[in-house]
Amino acid sequence: MVRGIHTLLNNCLEQAVAERLLLANPAKGCRLPKLEKREMKILPEDKIGPYLAEAERRGLLAAFYLELTTGLRRGELLALLWTDLDVENMTISVSKQVNRLNGELVVSQPKTPNSIRKLAIPQRAVELLVEEHAKHPHSPYLFVSPKTGTMFDPDSFRHTHEKILKVIGAEHIRFHDLRHTFATLSLKYGVDVKTLSGALGHYDAGFTLSTYTHATEGMKRDAADTIGSVISQTM
Repeated sequence: MVRGIHTLLNNCLEQAVAERLLLANPAKGCRLPKLEKREMKILPEDKIGPYLAEAERRGLLAAFYLELTTGLRRGELLALLWTDLDVENMTISVSKQVNRLNGELVVSQPKTPNSIRKLAIPQRAVELLVEEHAKHPHSPYLFVSPKTGTMFDPDSFRHTHEKILKVIGAEHIRFHDLRHTFATLSLKYGVDVKTLSGALGHYDAGFTLSTYTHATEGMKRDAADTIGSVISQTM
């Protein structure tokens, strides 16, 4: 995040220098603080089935299935409206997020332009979302809180995630780690980095690569083995 902000600021200041609004770019040569990477965890593949089964038991399969197949940020997921879903083209439009500020749920635009995006979603996700909307056809929200009948509270949704993990006997992971799970599995099963970067709303593919080095190392090995096999067959 820090490096992304620095890159954006540096580009703006460079443009200001080019337009002679500034004599020099004060961000050039700025030393960024070293980042301590938090250990990344994911939901193990053998726990995904039980996780979704427990979500279904709680009447929340559509929301958690969509999360695991898109890697949306929690605020983005819960801010989705029925009108954001394009059933025919099997896409969802991500253009807002919800957060709790001073005790109130506040909907706002995402922090960066890259976060505003249109995502292709699986056929099964479309079916689940249509079924979900049928439960509350008069609500504009895709996901409705069973307690309030309005927009889902992000904190409440996170607590539900934690309860599901406990029930299925999975190691505790943050809700945000479901986003990492989506990204890691996407890379593992052949989604190219540029496509994944766009889906996640990252500012460039390089950031995605550096974030998911653990997954891309396996891809490099598979690529090496593949090209080695092809060349060996010609000998």
